[in-house]
Amino acid sequence: MRVSSVVRPSPARPDLRSVLTLLKPVTWFPPMWAFTCGTISAGVPLDGRYAVLALGILITGPLVCASSQAVNDWFDRHVDAINEPNRPIPSGRIPGQWGLAIAIFWTALSLLAAVPLGAFGVSAVAIALLFSWGYSAPPLRFKQNGWLGNLAVGITYEGLAWVTGAGIMLGNRVPVLPILLLAAVYSVGAHGIMTLNDFKAIEGDRRMGVRSLPVLLGELGAARVASAVMLLAQVVVIGLLVTWDRPWHALAIGSLTIVQAVMMRRFMAAPRERALWLSALGVPFYVSGMMIAAFAVRSTPMLEAFR
Repeated sequence: MRVSSVVRPSPARPDLRSVLTLLKPVTWFPPMWAFTCGTISAGVPLDGRYAVLALGILITGPLVCASSQAVNDWFDRHVDAINEPNRPIPSGRIPGQWGLAIAIFWTALSLLAAVPLGAFGVSAVAIALLFSWGYSAPPLRFKQNGWLGNLAVGITYEGLAWVTGAGIMLGNRVPVLPILLLAAVYSVGAHGIMTLNDFKAIEGDRRMGVRSLPVLLGELGAARVASAVMLLAQVVVIGLLVTWDRPWHALAIGSLTIVQAVMMRRFMAAPRERALWLSALGVPFYVSGMMIAAFAVRSTPMLEAFR
């Protein structure tokens, strides 16, 4: 008996579930968390500002971050066909040019939603969107180099989101030095978090010429760099908090850092196999430290000393 295989044609348009998968809700948390850290670090009461806070969280996560995911998936469709063929675009669940159309639409929607935040908010969103397109799209395509690409993501996901949250709460002003320093240091540390995500795509990156750190340095070399960058950033934050007379906050972050260091030692014994493990279980300690640091600098006397 002869059995014939039936090839199902690709849909003419994507369904909502495929679009949601493309926008990757699981990735929205970091910039939303950083934005919230920024609003807290500003030291401004939230009474009467909850609508602004909610709008900022909506923009940083479901809009700006989601649009960056669509942009990345479109320009990475050939790499994903090797690493993750079940992703919406290479699998055909999002057919034709729909992936690009969704990326453009979500980018425009993000800018439009930022209008109520004023010039400061719109400018920050525009910068984040430029970084997201520059990260994935030619001719810049920052992600072709793991050093540059991961730094670009860290700056936008952590630093820019933090500064935006603080600046909006301060009445559309550039935050004071302690807030800017924390945002900058945690941005650099996020470079290591981004490297953890690169371990799952080593084969496709190597074949497509994407020079991620695991490709450039090897698995163990990249694991060492990722761990060192994350730990060093937190050590710098601890030093800053001690200098600013916040010893208990520094002690709390130090304890979280020690836990991460122990986990990183296990990670380095099998980097590719345990990268997602460290990302899922270790990174929450890192971002918890961000919130502790935000509360550390929010007191009015301290911020006034830097105005």
